[in-house]
Parts: sequence; structure tokens; C-alpha cells
Amino acid sequence: MPLRNRLAVVAVAVATFALVTVESLPVGLLPAIGGSLEVSEGAAGLMVTVPGLVASATAPLLPVVIRNRERRVVLLALIVLMVLANALSALAPDFTVLLASRFLVGISIGGFWALAAGLAVRLVPAASVPRATSVVFGGATAANVLGIPAGTLIGDLANWRVAFVVVGALGLLVLAALFLLLPPMPATRPVRLRALPQAFRNPVVRAGVIATFLLVSGHFAAFTFVSPLVRSVSGIDEAAVGPLLLGFGAAGIAGNFLAGAAMERDARKTVITISVLLTTVLAVFPLVGRHPVSGTVLLLVWGLAFGGVPVSVQTWILKSAPEATEAATALNTSVFNLAIALGALTGGIVTDHVAASGVLAVGAVLTLLTTAAVWRVRGR
Repeated sequence: MPLRNRLAVVAVAVATFALVTVESLPVGLLPAIGGSLEVSEGAAGLMVTVPGLVASATAPLLPVVIRNRERRVVLLALIVLMVLANALSALAPDFTVLLASRFLVGISIGGFWALAAGLAVRLVPAASVPRATSVVFGGATAANVLGIPAGTLIGDLANWRVAFVVVGALGLLVLAALFLLLPPMPATRPVRLRALPQAFRNPVVRAGVIATFLLVSGHFAAFTFVSPLVRSVSGIDEAAVGPLLLGFGAAGIAGNFLAGAAMERDARKTVITISVLLTTVLAVFPLVGRHPVSGTVLLLVWGLAFGGVPVSVQTWILKSAPEATEAATALNTSVFNLAIALGALTGGIVTDHVAASGVLAVGAVLTLLTTAAVWRVRGR
């Protein structure tokens, strides 16, 4: 395999790192942004909901709209859009303009993931696809290790607007790397709208998409509000939230590569194991996590479990639909982002009208349903 192709996989992983950092950056900055723009923490959660909804619509439509356009050019254009959106976020005079910038972020995220999640198939030999896919998704998980905590730290030390500027600058570096390393990538065949429901008829694709929705919505219903959650439930000081998120992300990277190794043997069982572990953590957190130490341990296990979600489900889907990778990936990306949006929205409603700890119960119920959805399908 040419060295340039290997470096291209790494560049795509860095791009996913930047995009996931942009999408989730408000998670660690909710109190600061809410206080600065005079909105509640529940309302501030819309900064995660809006790009998620937009990305969920963009992911299945963009491959159809671009048809035969060169994929490399489209990917570069989407990174440019992300950089511009972050500049607008940093300059936003009020919450309305900030949400408009997050709308543009959603277009960038949904379009990029719809194409990038299946790029490993085109960049490396077939035998290396699972490992390359783990690397690509490892970039997303690494965003939880460095991106979100770093953004939180910058917001604490300087200002939340500076955090958006820094991520925008990272986007410029990503743009240069992709421009230099990605080979020409002409469309293999245009994706038509009818290909999306056809892919969904595949029982494994259908089960994988449902698993994505349940696991991701359950996770983000709780994780979007992890900062106020660990303070109210575990009594953890606000200054410790950034380092805790760093630990969460480090555990997530470990979970990503552990799942990457396990899915080569049986992706279905890997998804079931992850769903059971995630359900257990969310269910017991309000009872067991009522101390800083136990809350920290549970948060790390939570990161370990969720870190394996994207790579395991996506690989299961790719194995089951090798003839329709773009259509199946677009479906999964759409549902992934829809789940982020609906999970964050549900969590915001529960946080504002019930209690912060209520989001844990919502997340546990949704992740528990994953086991039933995946159990019924036979497919490795």
C-alpha cells in the first residue's frame, strides 16, 4: 500500500477529529455560552441539536445531489464551510446568529461523514479496511480526548469565542493536509434516492441503523449535559470537568480500538456487548456515582463503552453491504446525527423540566432497547 494512501487515512482521521470537535464543542462550554448570551443550559443545548438535525438531512441527500462530482473536491469544500461556520460562531453577537452558524456546521458534518466514513474501502486493500476504519473513527473518538476538553480549557482560560477560533484554525490545517494527500476520487457510481431505501431493506443494515439511533441518542441525551450532571450528582467541582472529559475521551479511544479488534471476529456480538455495558453505566450512575471517585470511575467506563459504538456499527454495516457502501454509510450517518440532535433535545427538555439526573434514565432506556433490536438479527 503506498505511503501516501496511509497518510491520507491519517488525514481523514484528523478531519473527523476536527469535525467532531466542532460538533461537540458546546458540550463543555454550555454554562459559559448560556451565561454570556443569556439563555438557559437547556436552550444552549440547541447548539448540539441544530447541527445534528441538519447533518441528518445532509448525509443522505448530499451523495445524491453531487452525483458524479469528484469526491476529493467535495470533501475539501465541506472543510472550507466548517472553517467559515466557526468564524461566524466566534463573532456571533447573539444566540440566533450562533445557531445560524451551527446550521452551517451541520451541513459540513453531514456531508463529510456521508463520504468519509466509507473512504477506507477506497484507500486501502480489503484486508486493511477494518483497521483503517478504526483509524478514521479513532479521530472522532480522539476529539473527546483532546478536542472537547481543550475547548473547555480554552473557554475557561480565555473566552468561549476563542475556542471556536482555535478549532477554525485547525480546520485550515486539515484543509491543507487533505489537499496534499487525498488522491483523485471520482465517483464510482452516482447514488440515487431509491438506493437509500434499498440499502435499508438489508436486515443487517437496518439493524445497524436502528442500533446507531438508540445508542447515540441515549448517549447524547445524557452526555450533552455531562458538565452540570457530574456536578449535581457526583459533587465534582466545575474546575475538574475538563480533566474528567479528557479521561472520558482517553477511555473512548481505548474502546474504539478494542471494538475494532473484536468486530473482526463478530461485530454483532460486539454491538450487543457495548449496548449492555452502556445501559448498565447509565442506569447505575444516579445510585453509585454519588461520590467524586465513583462518579469518575463510571464516567471512564461510559467513555470506554461509547468509544466502540461508531466503528463497530459502521463496520458491521459495511460488511453486510459491500455493493452499496455510500448509500448504507449515508443512511447510518444521517441517523447518527439525527440521534445526536434528538438525544440532545430530549436531554434539554428533561434537564429544564425534571432534573439533570433524569437524562441518565432516558439514556439507559434507549441503549437497553439496542440489545433487543440487534439480538433478532443473525449476521456477523
